[in-house]
Amino acid sequence: MKELFQHAAVTDGITVRVAVNFLPEQSRVEAGKWFWVYHIRIENHGTQPVRLMTRHWRITDGHGAVNLVEGEGVVGEQPLLQPGQSHDYVSGCPLATPHGSMEGHYTFERADGSDLRAAIPFFPLAAPATAG
Repeated sequence: MKELFQHAAVTDGITVRVAVNFLPEQSRVEAGKWFWVYHIRIENHGTQPVRLMTRHWRITDGHGAVNLVEGEGVVGEQPLLQPGQSHDYVSGCPLATPHGSMEGHYTFERADGSDLRAAIPFFPLAAPATAG
């Protein structure tokens, strides 16, 4: 199943995988709105449980404008991942340009109380040439 994910980053036993797709049916190119959906899989290959506490995204559009997004958990959840477990979620990103990128990190709390900052890999957002 890993071939579904085009991008991955590994930090201290946490693997973050990303699959991204342009959604023409959610986009309104004539109105300058492009939309992508991304599927994230977080895998705990470490030796202790981790809880995802916060997310930190850097979203850049085709003009170089940066939008920083920070918040608790992901899609309203702060999942606890035991060693060997994974967590999947799907979210979306609108842009005012047909190209851009996303990257960032998650902050986890380990069972021993220490924090772990796990990288979210850089991934491009690119609409097909026929969409804009």
